[in-house]
Amino acid sequence: MAHESAMTRKILGLMAAALIAPLPASAMDVIHGEILQGWVLPDGNRMAAIRMTVEPGWKTYWRAPGDMGIPPSFDWSGSRNLSAVAVEWPAPTVFREPNLTTIGYKDQVVLPLRISVPDKGAPVTVQTTIDLGVCSDICVPASLELSGVIDTTTTRADPAIAASLAQRPFSAKEARVKDVTCTIGMAGADLTLDAAITLPPAGGQELVVIETGNPDLWVSEADTTRKGNVLHARVDVGHVSGGPVALNRSHIRMTVLGSKQAVDIVGCNAGLSLIHISEPTRLGMIS
Repeated sequence: MAHESAMTRKILGLMAAALIAPLPASAMDVIHGEILQGWVLPDGNRMAAIRMTVEPGWKTYWRAPGDMGIPPSFDWSGSRNLSAVAVEWPAPTVFREPNLTTIGYKDQVVLPLRISVPDKGAPVTVQTTIDLGVCSDICVPASLELSGVIDTTTTRADPAIAASLAQRPFSAKEARVKDVTCTIGMAGADLTLDAAITLPPAGGQELVVIETGNPDLWVSEADTTRKGNVLHARVDVGHVSGGPVALNRSHIRMTVLGSKQAVDIVGCNAGLSLIHISEPTRLGMIS
């Protein structure tokens, strides 16, 4: 199946890069991290951040890293007075190379953290392990172990964190998105999703990144084209283990990345379904 062969190529490519190319002495030689204090929000919760700096010529990845990137994952166990963390991702950069597109950050990135605090008056101990990838001519896995105590009482925004928050993608309303329609179909044995997004141009060579909200589903790079005010994106979707695919249109997240702006869109309207429900081995549920 197409999605299985693409996944295989991705895994083999990463393995080949690690096996053939010389590795740095340590991934810690090329990426460094620290926790920024932030401020107290009006509801008593906290805004903090992780600042990551990569050496010149290296990059790390966004939550949806593209063809051969390694997405970051966060483990917050060990933290105290922390019940939930939401990472507020700034708009990433699209790195285009021959036959390869990846999405991420170079030089430095500040990832704002919106922290839910059970005991509003007490300090927060943040302890996290971040597993991620860093790439130059080669890709290597890295693991950052960061900890810090957030005991600030200030309500004044930290400039570095505020600047990163200002770099988040625009919402659909802010970007004047008029309509979003998703059409589900089949191409051979693969499930396909076609999105039609009515919005003004985001600038340059636009890319639509589609996420399903289900970590067990694999999504190909989008074939993105524009016709007037409508941006079209088509992807293949498959289950990582080859099982049935369940899609919920309200959970589908689309990020439009252009040279002028990025746009974050959640959910889409139902288009014409091209699925025959007589495909129970490949299709779970569509809503």
